[in-house]
Amino acid sequence: MAAGETQLYAKVSNKLKGRSTPLLLEPLLAMGFPVHTALKALAATGRKTAEEALVWLHDHGNDPSLDDPIPQEYALFLCPTGPLLEKLQEFWRESKRQCAKNRAHEVFPHVTLCDFFTCEDQRVECLYEALKRAGDRLLGSFPTAVPLALHSSISYLGFFVNGSPADVIREFAMTFATEASLLADCSVKPCTKQLHLTLAHKFYPHHQRTLEQLARAIPLGHSCQWTAALYSRDMRFVHYQTLRALFQYKPQNVDELTLSPGDYIFVDPTQQDEASEGWVIGISQRTGCRGFLPENYTDRASESDTWVKHRMYTFSLATDLNSRKDSEASSRCSGEFLPQTARSLSSLQALQATVARKSVLVVRHGERVDQIFGKSWLQQCSTPDGKYYRPDLNFPCSLPRRSRGIKDFENDPPLSSCGIFQSRIAGDALLDSGIRISSVFASPALRCVQTAKLILEELKLEKQIKIRVEPGIFEWTKWEAGKTTPSLMSLEELKEANFNIDTDYRPAFPLSALMPAESYQEYVDRCTASVVQIVNTCPQDTGVILIVSHGSALDSCTRPLLGLPPRECGDFAQFVRKIPSLGMCFCEENKEEGKWELVNPPVKTLTHGANAAFNWRNWISGN
Repeated sequence: MAAGETQLYAKVSNKLKGRSTPLLLEPLLAMGFPVHTALKALAATGRKTAEEALVWLHDHGNDPSLDDPIPQEYALFLCPTGPLLEKLQEFWRESKRQCAKNRAHEVFPHVTLCDFFTCEDQRVECLYEALKRAGDRLLGSFPTAVPLALHSSISYLGFFVNGSPADVIREFAMTFATEASLLADCSVKPCTKQLHLTLAHKFYPHHQRTLEQLARAIPLGHSCQWTAALYSRDMRFVHYQTLRALFQYKPQNVDELTLSPGDYIFVDPTQQDEASEGWVIGISQRTGCRGFLPENYTDRASESDTWVKHRMYTFSLATDLNSRKDSEASSRCSGEFLPQTARSLSSLQALQATVARKSVLVVRHGERVDQIFGKSWLQQCSTPDGKYYRPDLNFPCSLPRRSRGIKDFENDPPLSSCGIFQSRIAGDALLDSGIRISSVFASPALRCVQTAKLILEELKLEKQIKIRVEPGIFEWTKWEAGKTTPSLMSLEELKEANFNIDTDYRPAFPLSALMPAESYQEYVDRCTASVVQIVNTCPQDTGVILIVSHGSALDSCTRPLLGLPPRECGDFAQFVRKIPSLGMCFCEENKEEGKWELVNPPVKTLTHGANAAFNWRNWISGN
């Protein structure tokens, strides 16, 4: 322990002497935990229950910093609730989808009242009292409605709070800071600048107009009950990246971290020299331990995901004082942030409709059966008389009928069972994202038409939207086996197999126009002409045009829209190899600037591992 920390620890210990033992502390002390670690556990869990603090202490049994006298940092925010919060959360999601993530997405909607400050663990209860005193003092004068005025600049977008309501809110913040200084011996800096609720910060300048349009769609007439909420964070990890564990991981070596789904990991980007490719060094928030972890088991989380809510004071002149106190007492028993309201799909679609943008989502098909079982896959599932059977669970249950028999599947393979599962998961995620698909185009390859059908089924649109088969977005024929183009299913065969095909669609390239072993330039020209026709085919649509094709299409069908020249042939081949099943690219038309832009896809990629074949005969005892 450093000298400065030792002095701080001594100071804390001396201040504990002679103080009464809080009720939450007694059961922890009775179990033999030292006072300073018990107080640390209570502060880290928001002083809700002794049970939560006990779980924290057990999880941190091997935490090397458990005895270090490092206090939490606290901040006071004014947070909206109810319908206004719902609309702000819709703006958060839609702005991230259309314009990528910016700094505002790191924290929930709020107005900062007091900047982060430190408070010793044994004085946290005094902060709660300071919050109550400040709230009670300003309750009668707190504005029944907080007026919000939109402000926009090249790197900032948000609502400003002006006039007398802003003065009252500043007075509340100042009162809290004064009370906290007297009761908890804290140095609190109240906000004296322009009060604001940030909507977007440090975004790309060309996204400013889109963000403004989305912000103006937020109705400010909704009633809102504002709450002053006290949050804390671990001051050691302020400038670290935050990761969230997606899967369970059991360490294979002593220097690796144990991961459970939902765990948060703090990662210092400047301390990764020791880690091998694909691994990072991090500190677990749940256990306090440091170690290596596989990066692909995690996803980026927001800064505020690891903050702890302690207490909140709700301002409401619509309820009497007693009911307000009951609500406050109830809130003290809960350390959770304001409830995350379920997304209203109709509201989100209404928000999307306010910005008339045409978009193109290019998706690679799901896992194909020959990708798993090799070129001889057809021989593995064919009987001598040419009938299909299922030798492995990852083979599809059945194959559609083809006029020339099962042989035609050899170079036009179907999706595997896992490919079907992948496609359904992607469709379900697209449904949850609130995206509005207006038309669907698919390569004539069976795996692409299958993927399009499965996505539409999960979107509940399989009967409303017909699949337009476009041979012009078929794979580069140089990569296809044989000296002739593959024998693909006709529109009649696809309809007979229960695919909802648009037989009236006139493709940019008829199937007969595909040339075997075409040059790279011929392939690029074909895709360019096809995607231009696809976009022009839907002149009135402001929804999303879904293109289901091959991995190569994520490049060849987006670069023409973006006004970019084709990649070098070698770079193109390397790029395509890295695109996974159901990989996506999302382009959006910016009518104001007369161009298309590449933005974040509405859903993330599905990642999974290999699964080897298993033969039980090889495991019989004695063989």
